[in-house]
Amino acid sequence: PGVLHHVMIRGIEKTKIFTSNKDREYFIEGLDNFCPEMGIKCYAWTFMHNHAHVLFHTGKESLSRVMRRLLTGYVIVFNHSHKRRGHLFQNRFKSIICQEETYLRELVRYIHLNPIRAGIITTMDELRNYKYTSHSAIMGNVKREWQDTEYVLGYFGKSVRKARKEYESFVNAGLGDGRKDELTGGGLIRSLAGGLKQRRY
Repeated sequence: PGVLHHVMIRGIEKTKIFTSNKDREYFIEGLDNFCPEMGIKCYAWTFMHNHAHVLFHTGKESLSRVMRRLLTGYVIVFNHSHKRRGHLFQNRFKSIICQEETYLRELVRYIHLNPIRAGIITTMDELRNYKYTSHSAIMGNVKREWQDTEYVLGYFGKSVRKARKEYESFVNAGLGDGRKDELTGGGLIRSLAGGLKQRRY
């Protein structure tokens, strides 16, 4: 509790965890419910087809408890909706504890550019209004009361207008970057205590 977590969830054997916008909206509903209730700060997130990234700052509740409630509820509804049974996620989830001051900006950019890198959308203009990543909320185009956009913008400027401009310029500058192992667990991401923290639940 009380640290920055880069959380990754993946479908078992590359199974799609989102097959429609209805699925995505239900997962968003879960975040809307659990973030305020459990004292979680959500700074960034994105939904792909067979995996998702979420950047959380935990409160008093453990990440394990938060994710158990979030994912269990989602699987029950997903399985019922799609007339399936059994596991949906690979290893529940993967969590990396990150040093906030060093990695927050890079992680937010990396997470938000995933849909462009995957070809789900193709331009920054599309990303600005894309509902299934938190970039659109930071840019003020989609309202997400449970997402802490002010905290992220605070890393880019004192006024909202200037911060959004600097933030978008920073994200755009990362378009040419590929996969970064240090942001997904392949490199050394240091915890606040100075040690490597990579957890699989």
